[in-house]
Amino acid sequence: MLRLMLKNAQSCLLAAALVGSTASAADGAFQTGITGVGPAIFLFTIAAALLLTLVFRSTAHHLARFVTERLGQWRIRAALAKRSPDVLHDFILPGAYGGLAKIEHAVLTAGGILCIQSKHYNGVVFGAEDEAQWTNVDGVKRRRFLNPLIQNEGRTRALQKIVPYVPVANLVIFTGSVEFTTPPPKNVIHVDDLESYVSKFVFGPSKVDDWHAVWMTVTAAAMTDEGSRKDFQAQVGFS
Repeated sequence: MLRLMLKNAQSCLLAAALVGSTASAADGAFQTGITGVGPAIFLFTIAAALLLTLVFRSTAHHLARFVTERLGQWRIRAALAKRSPDVLHDFILPGAYGGLAKIEHAVLTAGGILCIQSKHYNGVVFGAEDEAQWTNVDGVKRRRFLNPLIQNEGRTRALQKIVPYVPVANLVIFTGSVEFTTPPPKNVIHVDDLESYVSKFVFGPSKVDDWHAVWMTVTAAAMTDEGSRKDFQAQVGFS
């Protein structure tokens, strides 16, 4: 009796499978192109979600970099303002050997003038003082950039040419979450160390005889008008 019941159950399952196969074949006779809209919509949704995620991450990364870079600039300006009332930002001077030179920050102190260039990086930075290029490694990203000390040396000389009787020092300030694999040159610092660096720089007898005359000379030579900025951009584009 049990054997007969099992045999009947097997017959029913076989019949059901045949009916299902026949129905699928009959449906297939009327389908063309994509056999199912549901899977296509699902795949399209997944692709769109992945694309939006990548776009959002890229936008968020650029926005975060923009904000932190601006914060770094604000910290530089605030620290310099604490140390001296005589500060200039983002101005252009005649180049020491022709052309134009754009200086990011200049501050007059008892130790002379600091000609400052800033760099914003995260991750690790390494490079020797006399190397033409330095390297930044941030996660899986690796990039090369011009040695900022060499880059700022021309600007320092342009400023020195304006006031040849006053010491002018080349200083590079890094902002961002940056680390150095080896101790950087003494005139390469992080923005966290800016105030203490200026304090050490002005240590000792004043090297500036007439502050007012020196700063009047610098401000008179500094170009901040739109025409000068366009000329400088044209020079950069040509080079």
